[in-house]
Amino acid sequence: WQALLSSNMEKDSRPNWDNPMQFVMACVSYAVGLGNVWRFPYLCQMHGGGGFLIPYLLMLFLEGLPLFYLELAIGQKMRLGSIGAWTAISPYLGGLGLASVVTSLYLCLYYNIINAWSFWYLFHSFQSVLPWADCPINSNQTGPIEECERATPTQYFFYRETLDISSSIEENGGIHTGQALCLMLAWMITYLFIVRGVKSTGKVVYFTATFPYVVLFIYLIRGVSLHGAINGVKYMFTPKMEQLANPTTWINAATQIFFSLGLGFGSLIAFASYNQYNNNFERQAIVVALINSGTSIFASCVTFAIYGFKATVNYENCLERTRLLLLNTFNLAEDSITIDNTFEWIEKLNTTYPQQFAQLTHKLENCDLESELDTAVEGTGLAFIVYSEAIKNMPLSQLWSVLYFIMLLLLGMGSMLGNVTAIITPLRDFKVISRMSNELFNGLVCLFCLLLGLGFTTTSGNYWFTMFNDYGATFSLLFIVLIEVITVSYIYGIKRFEKDIEDMLGHRPNWYWKIMWAGTSPLLLIALFIFYIINYIQGGTPTYQAWNKELGKSVVTEYPVFGQIFIGLLLVSSVSCVPLTALYVYCRNRKHGLHHKRQRTISTVSA
Repeated sequence: WQALLSSNMEKDSRPNWDNPMQFVMACVSYAVGLGNVWRFPYLCQMHGGGGFLIPYLLMLFLEGLPLFYLELAIGQKMRLGSIGAWTAISPYLGGLGLASVVTSLYLCLYYNIINAWSFWYLFHSFQSVLPWADCPINSNQTGPIEECERATPTQYFFYRETLDISSSIEENGGIHTGQALCLMLAWMITYLFIVRGVKSTGKVVYFTATFPYVVLFIYLIRGVSLHGAINGVKYMFTPKMEQLANPTTWINAATQIFFSLGLGFGSLIAFASYNQYNNNFERQAIVVALINSGTSIFASCVTFAIYGFKATVNYENCLERTRLLLLNTFNLAEDSITIDNTFEWIEKLNTTYPQQFAQLTHKLENCDLESELDTAVEGTGLAFIVYSEAIKNMPLSQLWSVLYFIMLLLLGMGSMLGNVTAIITPLRDFKVISRMSNELFNGLVCLFCLLLGLGFTTTSGNYWFTMFNDYGATFSLLFIVLIEVITVSYIYGIKRFEKDIEDMLGHRPNWYWKIMWAGTSPLLLIALFIFYIINYIQGGTPTYQAWNKELGKSVVTEYPVFGQIFIGLLLVSSVSCVPLTALYVYCRNRKHGLHHKRQRTISTVSA
């Protein structure tokens, strides 16, 4: 490895950020991503509203911050990408950087497809009626398409028009041309953002890091003024404390912090490697981590306001249907029942006409605002189905749609910069590649990812997307970061690490950082790691949500054998880089050792 990597002499010619602000913006743009807008609100909803903030903030200080600091320190000290930095610490650890690169590659493949969907929705927003507002008419012009009637117009638009999804992962159709073109566009823009390395990325991040906040703020004002928004916000800030006894809550809080800060991908090491040697990364680590968590909470307020609006609309529609049913069945005057007194009338009619009422019971819906708010939607479903459903009910829906999808694009693109940098920077440290021009090499990486990513635009592509999303990163990241923190604390040594930091910052890290690195963080990571493995084994056959055309909803389906094998490969492929590289270096050293011994023996004999 040492021979392959560029020498220290070339470190001085390494490009730098124009100023520390650019570095902070790049980290914010990378850390604040789609997860803040859709994963965090979902977790809040699942784990008892505001109560989730307690484990979340605890985990931020117990593992998020210390590990974030650690990665920035390593990048800035070594001035190399992940592979080079870990090789410099110990030649046996080159595989740790390699594992980061492989994980980042998986992320790049599927992350840009979300940006492609955002483009697709954005282009469809410029219409007098949003295409997901109503069901399209069937070919006989007699009524709406059946699949759409069974589902909702927003679900139909996502599953049929956007994904043209097959009924299972085993059925494969061709590539969806519209999606493929959107994916190409997403990769072209990613390429333009990174074409000249840090020089272009540094300019772009000012925009990708700040503009989403403008949109979120506009949305907050819009969201709070919507009818019923207050129900959603109240729901978020009413903690259900019993959730704190549930271990899953803590695990989700820990993994959320972990992903949200982007630990273990090698992006932070890559970004920090372009810093000046004496840059104050300690202050920056704290600022970025706090901005990231603050954004999650802020975005949740917006999401829950819109959630409250959607839930209230659904709840009132349900009451309206009940009202009409009662009016028609009992021939009452039109204005006698209102939405507000429906429940009182139900009781009244039930006592006065018990027989007639008994025949109605199977037709009566159970209208409940709380259960409307409880239905949690995760990930892409929240971003593309729930939000688009809320948007279509707003006045001036086209404007809100365009704003929302531009925001998603900027969040997604900002994170893509970090993901691609995590692949490019470590590879550019190799002599062979450092001879190539930036433009050419970066172009080849983007082209390679685009071609592999086209698989996600086929009809079963969304199921593969889910597989990558569920299994491509979690396990390997926990493993990578665990090895990182053990390496720094016990192989490289905290004392040496302290000296390096003093050399850069002019002061040693205080006791808080040291306790976290040496004890708390590794123990937490080991616990998470064990828990993840137990969960995976106990979970039985891995499942996914398959879209059922006849029912108009998703059904839980088990992965076929080839899917399970592929999941195994995803989990093993990145993690195995660490032991394999160590083994390779060990064997090579032994070979060299024997070779040197032989040479020494020969020279003694000839003497």
